[in-house]
Amino acid sequence: MSGPGPFFVTLGCTAAGLLVMMAVTFAIALKAGKHSVVDSAWGAGIALTALVALVSSIGYGRPARRTLLAVAAVVWGMRLAIYIGARNRGKPEDPRYRDLLSKAKGDKNVYALRTIYLLQALILWVACLPIGAGMLERAPAGPVTIIGAVLWLGGFFFESVGDWQLARFKADPDRKTHQGMIMDRGLWRYTRHPNYFGDFCMWWGLFLISAGSWVEVLTIVGPLLMTFLLTRGSGQALTERRMADRPQYAEYIRRTSGFFPRPPKRTATTGR
Repeated sequence: MSGPGPFFVTLGCTAAGLLVMMAVTFAIALKAGKHSVVDSAWGAGIALTALVALVSSIGYGRPARRTLLAVAAVVWGMRLAIYIGARNRGKPEDPRYRDLLSKAKGDKNVYALRTIYLLQALILWVACLPIGAGMLERAPAGPVTIIGAVLWLGGFFFESVGDWQLARFKADPDRKTHQGMIMDRGLWRYTRHPNYFGDFCMWWGLFLISAGSWVEVLTIVGPLLMTFLLTRGSGQALTERRMADRPQYAEYIRRTSGFFPRPPKRTATTGR
């Protein structure tokens, strides 16, 4: 990778870009009267970080790796932002944010700015460190780059197809007449969280795409942080706590992998 100077410039530019984006999102949330709009900003932030890193590092790195990182991050980020925005349109405040703000002492908006917007900006900035480093990497693309691209493609498939299958399931009128029905079809038959597994693959894919020297190893903190959040933080763990009281979910847990896809177990009640 190029010297530390260009990397620090890229870090500063991406941090500034994310702070501006979150400030705008906060203003939109206040006008809309709900903080769940920040969920769409997460995907947009992935795309924005890649574009800012690309522009701020012009003249450095390898065109093939730079292009691959930019395209992967922008396609992923914008798909995610559009999907979540469409899913949340017209809906009330997300219970996660309502519960969080119920703990606020003092001004709830100041509390939200600190615990939702600034915290998400920081997490996103750390998660995207491999993108900035990869934009500056001078080593040519090689087998590790290809492995990263394949891993990213697999993750994009799991996330996008999993989201599509879940959206179709929720829109199915038969589901509304069978209370407690659990989504266990398609990719959801092999993992309880195909979307989070897809996220996991894409973060590690971007890390491998960026890797060209030992310096990028330092940015492994990004995918490690996201792995923790997806499996132990606001991803899998939180979702399963919210789903625990639904009928049939305990049986679904017994037969279906929690994260990494695998064939479902046979059970006495389902025979499969």
